[in-house]
Amino acid sequence: MRSFLPTLLAVSLASVASCALAQDATKSTPQISARALDATAPPTTLEALSKAMPVTAEHAMVVSAQHLATQIGVQVLKDGGNAVDAAVAVGYALAVVHPCCGNIGGGGFMVVHLAAADGKPARNLFLDFREKAPLAATPTMFQDADGNVVKGRSTDTYLGVGVPGTVMGLETARTTYGTLSRKQLMRPAIELARKGYVLQEGDVKIMHSRVEDFAKSPNVARIFLKADGQPYAPGDRLVQTQLADTLERIEKQGTKGFYADKTAKSLVAASQANGGIMTLQDLAQYTAPWSTPINCSYRGYQVVSAPPPSSGGVTLCQILGMVQPYPLSRWGYGSAKAVHHIVEAERRAFADRNTYLGDPAFVTNPIERMLDPAHVAQMGSTIDPDKATPSSEIKGSLGPDEGTHTTHYSVVDAQGNAVSVTYTINYLFGIGQIAGDTGFFLNNEMDDFTSKPGVPNSFGLVQGKTNQIEPGKRPLSSMTPTILLKDGQVAMVTGSPGGSTIISTTMESIVNVFDFGMNMQQSVNAPRFHNQWLPDVTAVEPGLLSPDVRQQLEGMGHSFRDVQSWGADEAILRNPKTGLLEGANDRRRPAGLAAGY
Repeated sequence: MRSFLPTLLAVSLASVASCALAQDATKSTPQISARALDATAPPTTLEALSKAMPVTAEHAMVVSAQHLATQIGVQVLKDGGNAVDAAVAVGYALAVVHPCCGNIGGGGFMVVHLAAADGKPARNLFLDFREKAPLAATPTMFQDADGNVVKGRSTDTYLGVGVPGTVMGLETARTTYGTLSRKQLMRPAIELARKGYVLQEGDVKIMHSRVEDFAKSPNVARIFLKADGQPYAPGDRLVQTQLADTLERIEKQGTKGFYADKTAKSLVAASQANGGIMTLQDLAQYTAPWSTPINCSYRGYQVVSAPPPSSGGVTLCQILGMVQPYPLSRWGYGSAKAVHHIVEAERRAFADRNTYLGDPAFVTNPIERMLDPAHVAQMGSTIDPDKATPSSEIKGSLGPDEGTHTTHYSVVDAQGNAVSVTYTINYLFGIGQIAGDTGFFLNNEMDDFTSKPGVPNSFGLVQGKTNQIEPGKRPLSSMTPTILLKDGQVAMVTGSPGGSTIISTTMESIVNVFDFGMNMQQSVNAPRFHNQWLPDVTAVEPGLLSPDVRQQLEGMGHSFRDVQSWGADEAILRNPKTGLLEGANDRRRPAGLAAGY
């Protein structure tokens, strides 16, 4: 890989100073909800970025947003488990030590690469454990009698709760491709919940974002506030006995310990008592199906990513396909030409995404047409090299329509298997409520549906009827767990939280390495930008654009909003020169860890 240091000339240190006072996301970026964002991180300087070095390991690697979960995953691998085993253990551990985002009250996606072994060829698989709409859901449930969307109904109430899928997903993965027992993989998480763990600054910073909401619900306050009602501080121990009890029921009974019996009854009772619509039938009928991932190529690498009901893989591949013909490496990271062409590709891909994609059980997704090289080339051909195209002039490009919270973790084992997992409860701590004594936060994933065609959701996404609410339907997602392969071997595992910004973050982690020559840590740390078609504005982190580059882009018709930070890419790269695994925990998640052996 080329060094990215020469490209830093395209970004001056002055840009760091000029952007260091960027406004808070809640004030400058109304299309990205404050409670949907990750905890903000301070700007990175170019000097710090140039010195960033990943963790390296010869055999295996785990990267997650919380150090204790990472350590559990590494120990599972050392004890003989494979990448799927480690992913399951990390998933349950994050539900304890990263309660804002790790979850058993939400859902997500898993992309798996199984290396060739025992005469079996290599395989790439996708597991869908996305939440579902309850059977009593309706397309207009978040509107009033006059057809207006009621603010907060999809995000702050029990009506916003989708049927959780994480437990079914993790157990389905374990029983299909894991090698260790449920007890072996869940016991570390149960012990952390029952005995507690010591909070670090990064843990506390996220918890402080919802302190006022915690205080509104006595059962939440008893766990996530101190006895005197004050928020936790670094060095305090967080004990979650009720969550330990729930996890033990799952450990003993499997999925029945969540989707039936005491936990299920508690979920339904709380929902009905608080105006929700979830029933025992909704829980009993939940499934987590396997399917085929999205595949495309970029710079000689095979990109394996999430298909619908994720929009991530399709949108990612469209963006990569549109920018592949351009000499990004020659233009340089942070240059006007590179930023312009990537933003224009994002703008076009998100228009397609918001128009055509939805749950494949309910709509026909025109994936082959969307990823047809001729179609992608045609989209790219409309990019004016000297001018930004107004989003109002861009529509879904196939013709008439026929039809951020989250955490990510990555695992590579010594046998060459890899797992990329992104799972979510949507906002940080979901609706901010816990059902009875179950101990875990409930998602507000119903907000990812189209509350009303043409009306933005909390991430500013303007969508159509394809993603309207229907009973039993899974909402369209931006989660983009991704694995890159080279000659059939794992080259990179990547993904991120961040709502609609997930796709941009994942794309940039790939481009930063394979175009701009960054190592994995530099790629993860680098300032980001994001355009999603509507609204017609590009969000940008401090330190990316020099004043001259920004002025040049604005002169081309681009509009920017400064956002302190978003996302948390937890990524792994197999260095093609050394053969070592490079693990990178995002600087925006200081409690996270990359570790291996």
